Amino acid sequence: MVRLFCSMILLFFIRSVMSQDKTTAENYIEMFKEDAVREMYLNKVPACITLAQGMLESNFGNSQLSRKANNHFGIKCHKEWGGDTYVMDDDSANECFRKYDNVLESYNDHSLFLASRSRYSSLFELNINDYKGWCYGLKRSGYATDPKYPERLIAIIEKYKLQSLNVSENTLSPGAQTPVSVKSELPIREVFRFNHVKFIIVKKSDSYYKIAHDFNLELEQILDFNDLSKKDKLSFGQKIYIEKKRRRALEPIHVVQKNETLKSIAQLHGIRLSSICKKNKLKPTDTIKIGEVLYLRKKKK
Repeated sequence: MVRLFCSMILLFFIRSVMSQDKTTAENYIEMFKEDAVREMYLNKVPACITLAQGMLESNFGNSQLSRKANNHFGIKCHKEWGGDTYVMDDDSANECFRKYDNVLESYNDHSLFLASRSRYSSLFELNINDYKGWCYGLKRSGYATDPKYPERLIAIIEKYKLQSLNVSENTLSPGAQTPVSVKSELPIREVFRFNHVKFIIVKKSDSYYKIAHDFNLELEQILDFNDLSKKDKLSFGQKIYIEKKRRRALEPIHVVQKNETLKSIAQLHGIRLSSICKKNKLKPTDTIKIGEVLYLRKKKK
C-alpha cells in the first residue's frame, strides 16, 4: 500500500514537471522572436511568417522533432542533405528529418530552404509586410498539404500580433530604425554558426577593421573568408563569416533567384565562392541567370 502510494506521488511529480516544462505560445515568441527578425534581415523572409510557421510546425517547441532534433519547421532530409539526421514516424514509418545543433540553425535553414527553391521565388517578390500573401503563397507552392494551412498561420499571426515584427524594405539599410518590438541594435558580438562555420551579423557601427580587431584576425582574413575586397561595402544586418567557409553546402543545389550573384549565394550557403565556381565550371565574374541550377555538393556533369 505504501509502495503504491509512493508510486502515485512519483507519477504525479513527473507529470507536474513535464507540464511545467511545456512551452507556451508566449514563451515561444519571447525565446525566438529575435531569431525570426534576424532571419528577416539576413534572408528577407518576413519575421512573422518564420515565427508563425515555427510555432505551428513545432507545436510551440513541444513536438518530438523540435525537442530531439531542434527542427522547428518539419523539414525532411530530401535528397543528398549533408547535415545530421533524425528518424521518426510521420506520414510514413521511419522518415528522415534534418537535425540541427541548435534552434537558430533550424531558423537559418528554413530561410535557406525557401530562398534556394524556385517554387518559392514568387514569395520574395511580395512586399515584406504582406503576410497574408506569404501564407497563401506557401500553400500554393506546396509547403504544406493541410488545406487550412494559410488560415492557421494567419490566425497565429493576428492573435499574437506577430506582424508588428515586420519591417519594410527601406528599413533594412544602415542607419534605419528597427521595429519597436525588438532591440534597437543587434546583439553585441554574438557568434552564430551555419554549415559548421561561425559568423556574426553586422551592426551599424561596424567596419572590416573593427570586426577583424574584435576577433583577433587580420583584415585580409575577414575579406578572404567572405570573398570580399576593401571596395565592398558593409551593410547593417549582413552576414560576415569569421572563419573559412566550407567546400560543400548542406543543400545539394541552388536555383538562382532574382538579384542573386555567385558571391551572394556563396554567403547564403556558407560555401567558398571558388568551390561553387569549380563545381559548376564557372568563373567568379560570370553572370548567372534566374532559374539556373547551381551544384553545391558535387560537380556539375
